[in-house]
Amino acid sequence: MTFEKPGDDELRQKLTPLQYKVTQHEGTEAPFRNEYWDNHAPGIYVDVVSGEPLFSSLDKYDSGTGWPSFTRPLEDDNVRLRVDRKLFAERTEVRSAQGDSHLGHVFDDGPAPTGQRFCMNSASLRFIPVDELEAEGYGQYLKLFGR
Repeated sequence: MTFEKPGDDELRQKLTPLQYKVTQHEGTEAPFRNEYWDNHAPGIYVDVVSGEPLFSSLDKYDSGTGWPSFTRPLEDDNVRLRVDRKLFAERTEVRSAQGDSHLGHVFDDGPAPTGQRFCMNSASLRFIPVDELEAEGYGQYLKLFGR
């Protein structure tokens, strides 16, 4: 599969206002009132803009923050990290590689084995349940779930 960022006009039609604000203007959604913070279903999370595979439910955990949190990316090459100095402290922003979507931030206070907490915005993600991976073109990830 190829993953590309659509033009701005298409993004404005495709995305909700919140998805657009989060992915295109580094917005943040409310904690505990977002789609995936409490999702426990098996599957993968992809960039809502480009479809790039980003995270697996196997690496998701409850960080207590109210946002979906992961210990590591599904595919390291699909995420980019950059310094974010917009608030009071320096943070590390996480963006998708092809879609250039703002996803969230990564912190060094996560559990083993990585010690990292990839704290993502649900609005930047689309969840694909295991049973739909093949039909959606992500069949190569079925093996992660023993299928």
